Amino acid sequence: MNIFKKVAALALVVPLSVALAACSGGSAAPATSADTTAAAGPKSGTLTVWCWDPTFNIYAMNEAAKIYAKENPDVKVNVVETPWDDLQTKLTTLGQSNETKELPDIFLVQNNAFQKNVINYPDLFADFSKSGVDFSQFPEGVVAYSTIDNVNYGLPFDNGTAITALRTDVLKEAGLTVDDFTDITWDTFITLGKQVKEKTGKPLLSGQAGSSDLITMILQSAGASLFDDKGNPTITNNDALLKAIDVYQTLVKDGILVEVNSWDEYVGSFVNSNVAGTINGVWILGSIQSAKDQSGKWAITNLPKLDGVAGATNYSANGGSSWAISSNANYELASDFLTKTFAGSKELFETILPSSGALANWLPMADSTVYAEPQKFFSDQPVFSKVVEFSKQVPKNNTGAYYYEGRDAVSAAITKIMNGTDPATALEEAQKTVEFAMK
Repeated sequence: MNIFKKVAALALVVPLSVALAACSGGSAAPATSADTTAAAGPKSGTLTVWCWDPTFNIYAMNEAAKIYAKENPDVKVNVVETPWDDLQTKLTTLGQSNETKELPDIFLVQNNAFQKNVINYPDLFADFSKSGVDFSQFPEGVVAYSTIDNVNYGLPFDNGTAITALRTDVLKEAGLTVDDFTDITWDTFITLGKQVKEKTGKPLLSGQAGSSDLITMILQSAGASLFDDKGNPTITNNDALLKAIDVYQTLVKDGILVEVNSWDEYVGSFVNSNVAGTINGVWILGSIQSAKDQSGKWAITNLPKLDGVAGATNYSANGGSSWAISSNANYELASDFLTKTFAGSKELFETILPSSGALANWLPMADSTVYAEPQKFFSDQPVFSKVVEFSKQVPKNNTGAYYYEGRDAVSAAITKIMNGTDPATALEEAQKTVEFAMK
């Protein structure tokens, strides 16, 4: 998912300001995970952090600093607001120039860009082998984004688990409930979508024309990818991808999904009741809730799964990000801070959820009483604990170093396919485009 889509979704709920700040490095001599063991007792020092979005990531980091300071009052966390595009540019520049001393202690990376950065610039990252983080307490599919050659380089933060969100009042008019859309296949979804369209005149879904978001969600739900485990593109002869595209074509042809031209039109389609639902990362709930008059008329469930594909599931993801410790970090302090906050504090995630919508990937939050509270807007469902449970079942997705090139090539192929090009031909062109980029 493009980070600006997420910003747009949250901006409908909370005000957002974005500004670029100057960078600064760690405050103590760097140490690697291979030669450092966490010491007991209160810590002291300053941690510099790069991340974006004042109302989401920066807010979460500042709250983590407050919680950590209760036992470590001499630790200061200096958060430098750095929009994602600027942060990526900094990583590229520092990686190519080997100026690692300009890195902060901790920085945030989009999940879909994580492997690209570690593969291209391994000297920027420290591993988490002696951090104390228990990675079994995070969804396997999310941990995989920042794992390269069985080494963990990132700590999962915000949850990008995909959901199906539906208008219960529209479903009722069609003689259906959200239960009819739970644990189903895409064939069943299409049948039900036709019923909703016939009874109510409303499409179930909408999406941006030429976007591959829904198709890549379907692909990941089947445990498939645009790349193999060695990073080679698998756009051609990819049975799951062909089936996902076939589903998309059918949705559009049968009027179950209406294509729009922009992100604003996409959000407006469900906010203005032009469609009866949406499928996207859980972060889309912020946009849905901007329609205050629809409170109590929404519910969520899991995704449809592909028919006839081995390993297909009802679970996927779109978006999310993970914290990295830099090679320039005060490793002992940075790892202790992250372990005791983003990988160990229910208080943190319960604090940041109400005002930011930052939903944890840390699985113990499924047992949180705050997460288990019924949400009036969503028909009193315990939405947050439900999504954490969904996240446990999201399959791994190979992203590699050229994920964005692959995604963009498939997006271009979809446009051609919807205009009549044979899918195999369009995907072969996409494969060649990615292979050329890789050269």
